[in-house]
Amino acid sequence: MADPSSYRPKPGQIPDSPGVYKFRDEHRRVIYVGKAKSLRQRLANYFQDLSGLHPRTRTMVTTAASVEWTVVATEVEALQLEYSWIKEFDPRFNVKYRDDKSYPYLAVTLNEEFPRVQVMRGAKKKGVRYFGPYGHAWAIRETVDLMLRVFPVRTCSAGVFKNAARTGRPCLLGYIGKCSAPCVGRVTPEEHRELADDFCDFMAGRTGTYIRRLEKDMMAAAEEMEYERAARLRDDVEALKRAMEKSAVVLADATDADLIAVAEDELEAAVQIFHVRGGRVRGQRGWVTDKVENVDTSGLVEHALQQLYGEESGDAVPKEVLVPALPEDPAAVSQWLADRRGSQVSLRIPQRGDKKDLMVTVQRNAQQALGLHKTKRASDLTTRSRALEEIAGALDLDTAPLRIECFDISHLQGDDVVASMVVFEDGLARKGEYRRFQIKGFEGQDDVRSMHEVISRRFRRYLQEKERTGEWEETPAATGPVPAPGPADGTAPAADESREDDGRPKRFAYPPQLLVVDGGQPQVAAAKRALDELGIDDIAVCGLAKRLEEVWLPDDDDPVVLPRSSEGLYLLQRIRDEAHRFAITYQRAKRAKRIRASPLDAVPGLGDTRKQALIKHFGSVKKLRQATIEEICEVPGIGRRTAESVAVALAAAAPAAPAVNTATGEIMEEDDGGSTR
Repeated sequence: MADPSSYRPKPGQIPDSPGVYKFRDEHRRVIYVGKAKSLRQRLANYFQDLSGLHPRTRTMVTTAASVEWTVVATEVEALQLEYSWIKEFDPRFNVKYRDDKSYPYLAVTLNEEFPRVQVMRGAKKKGVRYFGPYGHAWAIRETVDLMLRVFPVRTCSAGVFKNAARTGRPCLLGYIGKCSAPCVGRVTPEEHRELADDFCDFMAGRTGTYIRRLEKDMMAAAEEMEYERAARLRDDVEALKRAMEKSAVVLADATDADLIAVAEDELEAAVQIFHVRGGRVRGQRGWVTDKVENVDTSGLVEHALQQLYGEESGDAVPKEVLVPALPEDPAAVSQWLADRRGSQVSLRIPQRGDKKDLMVTVQRNAQQALGLHKTKRASDLTTRSRALEEIAGALDLDTAPLRIECFDISHLQGDDVVASMVVFEDGLARKGEYRRFQIKGFEGQDDVRSMHEVISRRFRRYLQEKERTGEWEETPAATGPVPAPGPADGTAPAADESREDDGRPKRFAYPPQLLVVDGGQPQVAAAKRALDELGIDDIAVCGLAKRLEEVWLPDDDDPVVLPRSSEGLYLLQRIRDEAHRFAITYQRAKRAKRIRASPLDAVPGLGDTRKQALIKHFGSVKKLRQATIEEICEVPGIGRRTAESVAVALAAAAPAAPAVNTATGEIMEEDDGGSTR
């Protein structure tokens, strides 16, 4: 525990201007980021008598070992810099809202020649327009299915689209009128993009225009006695109305607004957001966070605004943002929101009418979310604690293993050998600390040797980090020379060691209390031998064998058998299964990449576009191999030098003799991809 007076800046050293400050711990990791109108006044509050500080603030300043600051010109710049640093450094004492799930969005890929409507999750992509988020993916699909009658926009994947274009036959949706079939030229790219724009306008809330237009066309068709067309337009109108009915009108004046409500207690806070577009609730989402810093409702609202709009721009930021309490500096936050939207944004507390009534509903949702989270967390915490205690008892550990790392090896008949490392803390997965390894020390299938290599590499990195931070004053003699880290060892690249003061947590900085391997006695022995060679004797090792779910310990001839109803066994199984899933996903990705390899990959400077142009021009790799250099030069974008390189590469990759089916005696010819059949 550090004394704040030991790193307190000298009087007059802190400027009296807006800025952002960082507290760092003894290992130079950033533990807290804040902003202030006056850095001098704000930082002075942290260096008063410890007894006068809030317990959370007192914990932070005694954990810190130094403080730094950056002066900015305006409070808006301070707000933006604070958000950037919180996102970059992930400080442990800052409030960070975390989604309990990945919300699905309805997305329109306007960055493609033929825009596609689909369900998307995860980070937003440039050039894609999003609507939502929605509570369930099926709600999006029901809405899209109704709207495709009126806006028959493409919904198929790139593979299906290309296959339809190649064969000249559209998919089923094209035949039943729910796709305009741009793949076979039924509409031009301009006509299809106009359909996509109309779809986006309707989803954005401009619904009345289209319904009135369809009703007018329906009446005109009826007057001209085109009854089939009138009936079809009537069905289109009904489909749009059913799609609109799925989101009831909550604000009569067709408002575009986001309503944010906060429910909190001394330890936790829940935030609920309703996205209202065109007067209808188009999406809902929620976050829950631990109150690790001393923050009131206005501070929670400001953090929520930063997370909600920090990566957004344009119409994604609505004209109105309604909150239960204004941030500390509402003018600066409003200006920041306006800069992101590109026009004025109203940030206020609703006082009366429909908006206040809707805010009550949002607040009720926040209260229910906090109550549900507390109930679920209490149950989960009890179960996880019991599981960790059972593991500690079964393996004769001094304390419960709060951090567990599990390793698994995956390959396909000795090819593409890879390994995975997954991390669980307090019984919960820490996916940000998962790691993947390529086995490069040898070739072939040897799970035991692979396990030894992976464990050695992971904990060699750990020793390097301890030595760098000064926690390990001298490298043990048993470890031998420690090689410099780098991508050559096949792991995900380590953090740049030249940036030791960047404040980010290092990738292999923390050791586990328990190391689990997927396997039995041989794998456990290999892992223990790797730790012994590095001089590490304070990490417990065990293995979980799949056959009978037995737990193996080093140097024990008999396994530890946990009861089938044991929470500890269930937790070990979940960790082992997650390591297996992570490893086999990586192995399959590597194998798929290797299978997709083409002889043209060996041609220097030949990108995907020109490869596709060559295959499209000649029809197959076989015909391309038979072409002369002059014929290859006829392909647009292919010069003589490139044509010569292509001819040389294909000649080098040509099979020595045709393959023969030994059962039938048939010669198997090459197909379009260069393989045989």
